[in-house]
Amino acid sequence: MEYQIENDYLRVRIQSRGAEMCSVVKKETGEELLWQADPAVWNRHAPILFPYCGRLRGGVFTHKGVTYEGGQHGFARDLEHTPVEQGTDTVTLCLEANALTMEKFPFAFKLFSTYRLSGETVHHSVRVENDGDEEMPFGFGYHPAFLCPFDSAHKIEDYVLRFDTPETPTVIETGEDDGLVTGETRVYFEGQTDIPLRDGMFDHDSVCFSQLRSKTLSIVELDTGRRVEVAIEGYPYVLMWSAKGAIRYLCIEPWHGLPDARSASGVWTEKPDTIRLAPGASWETDLAMTFAR
Repeated sequence: MEYQIENDYLRVRIQSRGAEMCSVVKKETGEELLWQADPAVWNRHAPILFPYCGRLRGGVFTHKGVTYEGGQHGFARDLEHTPVEQGTDTVTLCLEANALTMEKFPFAFKLFSTYRLSGETVHHSVRVENDGDEEMPFGFGYHPAFLCPFDSAHKIEDYVLRFDTPETPTVIETGEDDGLVTGETRVYFEGQTDIPLRDGMFDHDSVCFSQLRSKTLSIVELDTGRRVEVAIEGYPYVLMWSAKGAIRYLCIEPWHGLPDARSASGVWTEKPDTIRLAPGASWETDLAMTFAR
């Protein structure tokens, strides 16, 4: 099922499956601003990543001696989320632990997704509640895919990814064959703001930045200044990614968490870079996406 919210500027649709935003339309022009999940390229729009980001070593983890199988980016993106509340410009959906999730992740939780519009900005707020009686380690990430180029009059070389302050970001390397953290790092560039875009730049997979200082990372159209701006402050990791070959969309992905390392023990409570939520506690985050185009 789909839910629609709108204001004077934007019309947004959200699917109950995965609580995934599937359309952002600029009402003035009727333009679609979000990737439309072409199955021949990449069949998602803006999935949420829970209870972990990336891959598990061997596709499994263990907890209290029991082994659990898990696919890439967890399971929340593939399950139905139940509507909680809807207004004209806001909607909230919830995924609650059940028999199916317990087979994949042995913790009692609630995962709330609230979409709210403010002018040209879409806010996607997430709250995770630990309903169990033990500490719950987990990861969470956003994965929105923005259409780029913005129109047929431009090519991908007409765009840059732009930090709002000069950066010297550290890249956390992952294996092209297994997607696991290798333990190696490199400096992406020194004291720059702009990353020029070109076809083929993601043929090796995504790029994971850490130690960023910027508050925003934007896709900017050089000749017009039109942009999509993503608020990244407070996230320990931010990724950029698109499918191999010609770029038709660009993902800006703020993450709380990392894939397993190649040296990972596989024991869930030993997994680093996780949020550790006490029984009865809750955790919140928000992603602001501004469509100034």
